Amino acid sequence: MTWYAIQHKPAQGDRALQHLQNQDIHCFFPKIEVEKIRAGKRTKKLEPLFPGYLFVNLEPTDSVWGKLRSTRGVIRVVGFANRPAPIGDEVIQHIKDSLDKVAATGGIKEGEPVELDEGPFKGIRAIFQAYEGEERAIVLISFMQKQQLVNVPVASIRR
Repeated sequence: MTWYAIQHKPAQGDRALQHLQNQDIHCFFPKIEVEKIRAGKRTKKLEPLFPGYLFVNLEPTDSVWGKLRSTRGVIRVVGFANRPAPIGDEVIQHIKDSLDKVAATGGIKEGEPVELDEGPFKGIRAIFQAYEGEERAIVLISFMQKQQLVNVPVASIRR
């Protein structure tokens, strides 16, 4: 069996996935949890890793090929010169392994100890408090025998 990419209609990836699975087609629709700021609040949402595409595992001689294009939510099978383009098993496995690694890493949690890598507080240990926007974070440091809340770039934080 070989993997192939399927292009789905805009915002209909889950629908296409469901209808393909109803036809007993083995599918892979990778999603990752993304943090976004909406109305000033940080929210988490699952989004497709490859917007507009999902993967199916089929035999080249399988009888369901004729049904793919008429499946709800599906636009076409990705290919070249009117032939479906196969995707190697190692590529799909690498994507699955990477998704597991990203899920295990996650974001920095409140109360987690961190170290500052850049700026005037370089080398100081801190306790993560919260994100402030997309690129800044608030950390609690002990400085001059007092605990201070400091706003630092997220890029300067190391676990």
